[in-house]
Amino acid sequence: MSQLSYLALGDSYTIGEGVETRGRWPMQLAQGLRDAGIAITDPRVIATTGWTTDELSAAMDAAEPRDDHGLVSLLIGVNNQYRGRDVDDYAREFAVLLERAIGFAGRRADRVFVLAIPDWGVTPFAFASGRDRQAIADDLDAYNAAAGELCGAHGVAFVNITGISRDGGGEPAMLADDGLHPSAAQ
Repeated sequence: MSQLSYLALGDSYTIGEGVETRGRWPMQLAQGLRDAGIAITDPRVIATTGWTTDELSAAMDAAEPRDDHGLVSLLIGVNNQYRGRDVDDYAREFAVLLERAIGFAGRRADRVFVLAIPDWGVTPFAFASGRDRQAIADDLDAYNAAAGELCGAHGVAFVNITGISRDGGGEPAMLADDGLHPSAAQ
């Protein structure tokens, strides 16, 4: 039986900044699918801490991933928001990334899913930064709404994890040691 190949695209949330390899969410997902009887590889990850949508796109050009992945995930945008980029620019660049993700899944939108951007405004890092936490939440809601709308238009599953990040994402057990990134438990 052949295994599905899995491509995970994103930023620090995708690589699991501050989390040991097996605890990173794409690895947990692959293991959970294997436990459920689905033959899938560990993910090929194209992600780096700090990447914005345009930086991920450039990295995808350089990495030249195949277009026959059985599963593709996309989680990107927090650094666009952090850097104060306009939501319309994000939506335009995200739309291109989404099209590319679908292409990497052999043009099968049903094999692609997008995760919403977690709300970093609830973390100790945000408290210490002095930034307006409500403005962060409002921005991320706008970014996630744009991504969700694009996913709906393309038949791609949109997994809204923002509420989970807001409900407990500021708790020490839910954070990596940096007080910003989600822990393996989150």
